[in-house]
Amino acid sequence: MENNIKHTYDCMICGNVLEYSEDYSKVECMYCHGEFQSNVRCKEGHYICDACHSLDGYELIDKYCRETDKTNPIEMAIELMKSNKINMHGPEHHFLAPAVLLTSYYNIKGDRQSKIKKLEIAKTRARDVKGGICGFYGNCGAAVGTGIYISVITEATPLTKENWGLANLMTGTALIELSKTGGPRCCKRNLFTSIREAAKLTEENLGVRLYDYEGHRPVCIFKSKNRECLKSDCPYFK
Repeated sequence: MENNIKHTYDCMICGNVLEYSEDYSKVECMYCHGEFQSNVRCKEGHYICDACHSLDGYELIDKYCRETDKTNPIEMAIELMKSNKINMHGPEHHFLAPAVLLTSYYNIKGDRQSKIKKLEIAKTRARDVKGGICGFYGNCGAAVGTGIYISVITEATPLTKENWGLANLMTGTALIELSKTGGPRCCKRNLFTSIREAAKLTEENLGVRLYDYEGHRPVCIFKSKNRECLKSDCPYFK
């Protein structure tokens, strides 16, 4: 790693802008040296695979959520995102969303044993959600994370009825709200909106109020790290 510095936005190696293409090509991860097919790399040709990009981030989220007794998922998310282990953008946010929601839900219920069990399930599922999925698949990972959250707490499977429907409704509702702001990507903005929509659905369908989602709108403190920030067009910009 150049100068032993980890860049938390753009290219993790050199900090240069990432370039995206419709065409996939063979690349080698600069960290683990694994070979992949990808359509993302920086101007200097550096490529970091999803697993290495999120290295330590998943573990930090998991440990924090296991130990905290906090109940406000927005406050937990902001505390975690302040860490340099959580990049400005990256697939670790796909676990961060369900992790803080599960933590809020089970801390309110006072059920630590279930929280720890469900966090492990959510972490396993979130690892399957690719980086860049928002633009290339039309399915933001933070929104998918809310679907994971509902699926885990209701124990939905491909064969259940109401719970299957509720998990898909959750993802769909979050995506609709995200689409109203539009792009380009911002993992922080999408996370805040997805958490709010999850809190609404949780109260309406499961009778648990995670936090005051009507009166609590976070102000983004990460905008200086986001080259593509929408500024005043973002609902969390000040």
